[in-house]
Amino acid sequence: MSSSAVVSILTPFYNTRRYLTECIESVLHQTYDNWEYILVDNCSDDGSAQIAEGYAARFPAKIRLVHTPSFLSQVANYNFALTCISPDSRYCKIVQADDWLYPECLARLVALADADDSVGIVSSYRLKGTHILGAGLPYTRSILTGHDLCRLQLVGSVYLFGTPTTVLYRSEVVRTLSPFYDERTFFDDADTCYRILQSWNFGFVHQVLSFSRVEDESIRGKVLDFNPDLLDRFLQISKFGPTYLQTDELGDALSGAKSAYYRMLARHLFVRRNRLFWQFHISGLGFVGLRIERPLLVKYLCFEITRLVANPGSTLSALYRRVRPWLVRNRVPPS
Repeated sequence: MSSSAVVSILTPFYNTRRYLTECIESVLHQTYDNWEYILVDNCSDDGSAQIAEGYAARFPAKIRLVHTPSFLSQVANYNFALTCISPDSRYCKIVQADDWLYPECLARLVALADADDSVGIVSSYRLKGTHILGAGLPYTRSILTGHDLCRLQLVGSVYLFGTPTTVLYRSEVVRTLSPFYDERTFFDDADTCYRILQSWNFGFVHQVLSFSRVEDESIRGKVLDFNPDLLDRFLQISKFGPTYLQTDELGDALSGAKSAYYRMLARHLFVRRNRLFWQFHISGLGFVGLRIERPLLVKYLCFEITRLVANPGSTLSALYRRVRPWLVRNRVPPS
């Protein structure tokens, strides 16, 4: 498929030799052909840069390799990459180095964006490991106002932003935000989408178009055991609920998210989480000027104790599930 719309594709990477070739090949196999591909090396020392150099040499008209001037944090690296897009590009897409795209990804996303100039972000279903994510929107709806989409996410159970690999941005939007991702926020990619959709509409393609890898060594994978999703939701409602929700909706959504979050924290008091767990949540709350409310934590701790006492069978099962990883690590045989 050919189009007059140039798409700038970006893959910022640092030491992703294991997956980088698969990522690059998925871009080369797109059915849509009017794109530039910018590979941004963040001081890699594992051979990733050499892989990127090889592809840039083979496809000089399509692929550019750029090196960061010094080592950057992940978000800063993404922001640096976005400054490298062509002034001619109409759309912009990040493909994270350990992810990949299905062949029709660009064609489908661009077609929807081209159909409506009010759309600033286009997303789709994605495959995360073996699970399809992004469900919840009726298949008859492909374009929503930014306000309607954000309200739907904040009061409901849908999450359509996905990851940076999932979405296509209109380049006009990218150029107006500097930096594009706010390094001071905990949920930088979602934060950017919520800010953009105050002025733009949202498009959604009802097709699986990207793959997100689930790996323990990834940045997100390292904190999965800290229950980041509950913290994400609580922070997003706290920050953007006043913009997108009515007063009664905000109260209900915030109450539900806060209750689920503190219930999770209370449960983890029983497993004596290490300092990193608590530092993670203290830091995350601090991004929006909040901190752990100790009286509320004690309240939910009491609820948890009551629940465990009232259900001794489930209590023993829960305790075994929590100590089992320790038993396995230390090779303690079952009694």
